[in-house]
Amino acid sequence: MRRRKLAPHVRALLRRFPAVALLGPRQCGKTTLARSLGGAYYDLESDADRTRLDAEWPAMEAGREMVVLDEAQEHPSLFPRLRGTIDRDRRRNGRFLLLGSVSPDLMKSVSESLAGRLATVELTPFLSSEVPTARLERLWTVGGYPDGGILGERAYPRWQEEYVRLLAQRDLPAWGLKARPQVTLRLFKMLAAVHGQVWNASEIGRSLGVSYHTVNGYLDYLEGAFQVRRLPAFSASIRKRLVRSPKVYWRDSGVLHALLGLPHAGRLLAQPWVGASWEGFVIEQAIGTIAVQGRTAEAFFLRTKDGEEIDLVLEVGGERWAVEIKLTANPSPADLSRLDKHAELIGAGRRVLVSRMSGVHGGQGRFMADLPGFLSLLGR
Repeated sequence: MRRRKLAPHVRALLRRFPAVALLGPRQCGKTTLARSLGGAYYDLESDADRTRLDAEWPAMEAGREMVVLDEAQEHPSLFPRLRGTIDRDRRRNGRFLLLGSVSPDLMKSVSESLAGRLATVELTPFLSSEVPTARLERLWTVGGYPDGGILGERAYPRWQEEYVRLLAQRDLPAWGLKARPQVTLRLFKMLAAVHGQVWNASEIGRSLGVSYHTVNGYLDYLEGAFQVRRLPAFSASIRKRLVRSPKVYWRDSGVLHALLGLPHAGRLLAQPWVGASWEGFVIEQAIGTIAVQGRTAEAFFLRTKDGEEIDLVLEVGGERWAVEIKLTANPSPADLSRLDKHAELIGAGRRVLVSRMSGVHGGQGRFMADLPGFLSLLGR
């Protein structure tokens, strides 16, 4: 079993809280990580396990073993019971580890029943720091889902195609999305086509034959299921008019590539959309890397009405980062000068130009780096 970087952070939270919710998309490895931490395991999608949990509750409550509740959003009536058990011994931590694949429903139950008793943390598919350096290119191509090809050679793109089909036909409807599966699959492909672009709900709505309000509601479900990321526009008091709408990205690059019809790994760099794919991949790696360190960050992009842009603005550790992402192995000094100019607009003290060059170059808050070098800078 490949070790996950998030595991130490989960253990630390279990020492501090009675319960921890480990959230993330289906098939990203939550169950495997939870089982590696020990405890009694119950799959709440299974009728047999729900019955067993109910029968064993008194003994479980009196025991000292951690209890792992997988797909906790499937059993919302359990949360008041958890609250009562926790409140009878508030000094005891690490009692429950809840796993969830859809954030809105689970968080609604948590906010109503377990506020102050539970910490939440998100597990992503594999990050670049969790695979050998030699497989970084493959990670970008096939994505980070354990069964999607990063640990083997033949799963992509069939696995990704089946994943999005089941998401549209089974999971999202079960979680409350009202759209027909055919409409959802069309939406998936449209979102892939506008990956990394400023969000225009009206345009997508016209293509689907629904209102922009409805499209925004669909996007809420996809974001809550950890499939897409809405990167908000940075708001700053500067003497320029700013774009206010968010950008939208598919979070897993392998799912994105399958939706865009990439047949196999060798064709990636020849695609017209490859720059947007690289940008989204770098953004997800950066945000995920910060999270596994147990830190929090706010992420934005900046674009002015006259075309000045910063691909990624990070607020982390009391510092503001301006990050430009380019798919080139030979960035120019002019690229870095342009980043400096745009970073000055928002007072970013740390500036990084991320490209496919080798290593880290620069210093005193101003760098040109490859992806591993950039991620190492975030850890300093």
